[in-house]
Amino acid sequence: MTYTIEVNSPEETEAFAIKLAEKLEPGDILTLEGGLGAGKTTFTKGLAKGLGIKKMVNSPTFTILKQYSGNLELNHFDVYRLEHSDEDIGFDELFASEAVSVVEWAQFIEEYLPGERLEITIERLSEESRSIRLQAVGHRYETLCKELMP
Repeated sequence: MTYTIEVNSPEETEAFAIKLAEKLEPGDILTLEGGLGAGKTTFTKGLAKGLGIKKMVNSPTFTILKQYSGNLELNHFDVYRLEHSDEDIGFDELFASEAVSVVEWAQFIEEYLPGERLEITIERLSEESRSIRLQAVGHRYETLCKELMP
């Protein structure tokens, strides 16, 4: 099932991500799609805040993976550079960990993704407004979305 929320500022994007983070559990997998400037990093910063991470979060574009510690661990992937690669950096092990994983540009590693996950797409509607679409894949994420939405 698909759920959509509209936000009207970066602060609202972050607040929604904090709310989501408060419902996440160890091992949860989120994919994050959206064009450049859509708000993926803003969203991930909100998730990090909601997970109790104090360290500054930024996009791991050149490192592919950044890991953070908080109330829950966070694996933040940006796999854009793996588009034409068959490189496996240990995705199975990382996804099986107790960390929450956020994967930007997940379509490039589709074969490594777990079957159940929360697929998030952020679409830019205007300079400030965004549409955030949640696609629940699996019972756990369907339940999470129902709890999250008003």
